[in-house]
This record gives sequence, structure tokens and C-alpha cells, in this order.
Amino acid sequence: MESGRRSLAKMLVCRLWTTISKALFAEFLATGLYVFFGVGSALRWPLALPSMLQIAITFNLATAVIVQITWKASGAHVNPAVTLAFLVGSQISLPRAVAYVAAQLAGATAGAALLYGVTPGDIRETFGVNVVRSSVSTGQAVAVELVLTLQLVLCVFASTDSRQTTGSPAATIGASVAVGHLIGIYFTGCSMNPARSFGSAVIVGKFAVHWIFWVGPLTGAVLASLIYNFILFPDTKTLAQRLAILTGTAEVEEVEGVEPQKKDSQSSSEDTEMENVCQVA
Repeated sequence: MESGRRSLAKMLVCRLWTTISKALFAEFLATGLYVFFGVGSALRWPLALPSMLQIAITFNLATAVIVQITWKASGAHVNPAVTLAFLVGSQISLPRAVAYVAAQLAGATAGAALLYGVTPGDIRETFGVNVVRSSVSTGQAVAVELVLTLQLVLCVFASTDSRQTTGSPAATIGASVAVGHLIGIYFTGCSMNPARSFGSAVIVGKFAVHWIFWVGPLTGAVLASLIYNFILFPDTKTLAQRLAILTGTAEVEEVEGVEPQKKDSQSSSEDTEMENVCQVA
């Protein structure tokens, strides 16, 4: 009896870890691709200077592509602001949120490093680092980033909410990113994503006004989450359920609820096979 419980516990932990590790890799990969293509579109080549429309379209298409690739693996957050919004809305646990942000920052740095390595030295210049226009105050810059991220996160919630839609959110989220760039480029270069700003800043070592691209987007994300999850489309989660989600125990309980049914219908040989696979993973 005791050995059976231990075996079940091992399978539960293995299954949970496999799911989380796949999601973390998806966030790492998606954020790296987002930075590589997005920042790459803003590089100033002498014979073909990028237009505001070109940059907006590139970020749009890059977002749509990576969301389509990874949204079923990790939810395609690709943005610490989006992850924070999901945390506030009780849709992700705190441990998973912290791991997601770490994967996003690592992915953004890797994507920026790869782009930096393949870009000629005379083209790198500021390397797409977000900066505030000289005529724009820091307060105005924070406000702009707040509003831009607010609309992005509202769009993410609306397009991924199973109560509203069941299709892929790739096109709508991509359009939201494009809308933000069409306006935000003139003010701050348009971040809406702390990881995007972080990747470029780390590679070239420029952090002069970097805090703006954390404070603005994160504040906008929290406001968007409160508006969507508590005003526009409130859910019925109890305080106990929200605490379970926050601490991550809800994820374990969900796996535990599925496993006994599978265990009853499987033979002992299948159990052994699953355990071997888990040990390898």
C-alpha cells in the first residue's frame, strides 16, 4: 500500500514537472524569437532605414507567429506584464509566475545576444534600446507605457478567455501589439514588454531610463487584470480557490484528480512503463 502511494506520488511530481518544464522552454523560445525579430526590424541600415509602419507590422507578425506556436504549451505570455496580470487574476500560481518571468528574461537576453552577434558593428548603434523622446517627460513616458500595456493585456484576456472565444488568439494579440507600436514608437520606442526592453539593455549595457519600461507596463497590466477579472467579466472563484491557485496547490490537486481515474483503468505493466518514462524525463 505504501509503495503504491509512493509510486503515485512520483508520477504526480513527474507529470507536473514535465508540464512546467515544457511551458518554461516555450516562454524562453517565444520571448527570444520576439526580441530577435522585433528588435531586428528597428535596426537602422543605411540603405533601408526602418519606417514606423515596418516596425509595427514586424512586431505584429512576430507576435502572431509565436503565440500560435506556444499558446497551448505555456499560454504564450512572452511578457512579464502579462504574467503579472494572470497572477493578479488568479489564473497562474506565484511559483509558476516567477519561473515564467525568469524564462522570459533569459529568452529575451538570448534573442538579443543572437541578434547582436549576427549584426554588423556599424549597424548596431543603440541596438533598439527603448529611450524616451527628449520632449517627453518621464511621467508622460510612464503614462504612455501604462496605457499601451493596458490595452494589450485587456486584449490578451479577452482573446484567451474560454467564456468569450475558443479560437486561436494569435491574430488579435498581434493586432494589439501593432496598435501599441503605431502610437508608442513616437514616445518611448514602445516597449509594453519589460523583457523586450531588458534584452537589448543587457547586451549594450544601457539602463538610463530602464525603470520606466518596468513601472509603466507592470502598472498597466495590474489595472487591466483588475478591470477585466473583477469588473467586466468577474469569475466565481472563492478566496480559498484563489489562495490555492496562488500557492500552486491547485495544480497538484488537478493532477491528483485525473490520476486515480487513469490508475484504475491501467494495468500494472502500464504503471511500470509510465514510471520508467518519468524517471527518464
